[in-house]
Amino acid sequence: MSEQIELPEETLLPRGVGPQLRHAREKLGLSLEDVADQTRISTRHIKHIEAGEFGELPGRTYAIGFACNVAKVVELDQNDVAAMVRAELNTPSNSSEDRRQTYEPGDPARVPSGRLVWFSLFAILLLGAGIFMTYRVIMAPAADMPSLLEQEQAAAEEAAASEAAAAAAEAAPSASGDVVFTATADGVWVRFYDGEGRRLMETEMAEGESYTIPADAESPQLWTGRPDALAITVGGRSVPPISNMIQNVRDVPVDAASLLDRETPQDTAEEGTAAGE
Repeated sequence: MSEQIELPEETLLPRGVGPQLRHAREKLGLSLEDVADQTRISTRHIKHIEAGEFGELPGRTYAIGFACNVAKVVELDQNDVAAMVRAELNTPSNSSEDRRQTYEPGDPARVPSGRLVWFSLFAILLLGAGIFMTYRVIMAPAADMPSLLEQEQAAAEEAAASEAAAAAAEAAPSASGDVVFTATADGVWVRFYDGEGRRLMETEMAEGESYTIPADAESPQLWTGRPDALAITVGGRSVPPISNMIQNVRDVPVDAASLLDRETPQDTAEEGTAAGE
């Protein structure tokens, strides 16, 4: 009888850093929710990481930082994981721009843009107005010419306004979704608390470490001395930092609506003091 050769466990590991993170998590008997609770990273982002879909994360820095946080929980070497994530991010398959360019000019599945649709509707409207105008000129040259011109102008203004509203709605970030703070330096002290002063989280964040504001937190606020070292996303979209300077800020509202209402970060120590007061 031939003896069965047992392969070492390392040769049975799945290929790719994402599947390896999932394998390590399942080996420890941890669920996605367990990892999310320990890292403060949403399960949606963890699923993208384990699937190797790093292009679906907010950016390169977040992809590496989130993966390292997950690696720490599932007991994998964070430096090795960071190197593997960087290598995968440098491949064309993880580039959202490359995925957008996979459509061929004749691809029937390609969907026309909203701008093209509005332009086509406007052209059809002008064609119909031209036919109507020609008919009126032939049948009654002097009848209702001013009203027809007014209708054309009103139709053009309405189409332009609709197009502008659609473009603005597409570009504007939604005042909903996860609010995530990610440290861009080591040893960033933060305290998050609600409107009643109850502490949500207080720690020194390592570079790449993230914290997600609980969705049920009422009037969440921030106290830190390093607002310049905290990257912020709302619903996956980046927003300006609380401040570009090293200064003490306190009682800063960090709910989604308040962060989106801010136009620019605080640039002076006076503004930082006012925020703290």
